[in-house]
Amino acid sequence: MKNTKYYTPYEVSLHNTIDDIWVSYLGKVYNLTSLIKEHAGDVLLKPLIEMAGKDISHWFNPKTKDIRTHVDPLTGCVKYFTPNGRFLHVPPPWPCSDWPTDSGRPWWSETRYEEGVLSGKTRRLRIVNTLTSQEQTIEVCTEESLNAILQRYLRYNAHAASYTWKHNGVSLDMDKTLGDNGIPDEDEEFYQLRMDRERYTQAIHLYYNDDLTQF
Repeated sequence: MKNTKYYTPYEVSLHNTIDDIWVSYLGKVYNLTSLIKEHAGDVLLKPLIEMAGKDISHWFNPKTKDIRTHVDPLTGCVKYFTPNGRFLHVPPPWPCSDWPTDSGRPWWSETRYEEGVLSGKTRRLRIVNTLTSQEQTIEVCTEESLNAILQRYLRYNAHAASYTWKHNGVSLDMDKTLGDNGIPDEDEEFYQLRMDRERYTQAIHLYYNDDLTQF
C-alpha cells in the first residue's frame, strides 16, 4: 500500500499533550486533537487525555471494532467495559434523561481521525553515507518502502535522494520494503541465540550520484 503512512509506537507516544493527542487502537493511529478541542471541558474526556500517546486496543472488541462489553454480575445487563472510566460517546450504565441520543456516530467509528497505520513490527537500521562517512541508526517500520525510509532520513541529509542506496553492494528498489529487498529482520534469531541486536544492525550504504536533489 504505497499511500499508507506507517508510524512506530514511539512516534505515537510523542503526541501526548492536551493540545496534541494521538492514540492507537486495533492497528491504526488516530489524531484526536480536534475531538478534544470540540468537547473541551467535558469530564468524559479525562480517560482519553490520560491515554494520550498510548495504545488503547484493550478498550475495543477486535471483531466488532466497538467498545468491549461485559455482563454486570448484579443486574445481568450488558454494559460497556471501560476500565479507565466512562469516556466520550459511551452511554451511561443506567437510564438517564439528560443523555443526548442525537450525538451522531461515536468518535471511534469516525475515519476522519485516522492518521495512519501502527507498525506491527519496527526494526533498527544503520544508514551510512559513504561520501561523508556519517552514520545514523534509525527506527523504521518493516511494512514501509525504502522511499518512506528515505523520508525519515531526510532530517539527517536533505539530499538523500541524490544517492544510490545499496546493501552488500546491490542497488535497492526504493518502492519495495527492506524484506522484499532481501534485507531480513533478524531480531527473532538474535533473541533465540541470545545475541545483542544493537551490535548487529543491518546497514544500507549511500553512494553519491553527483546531483543536488532536495526535498
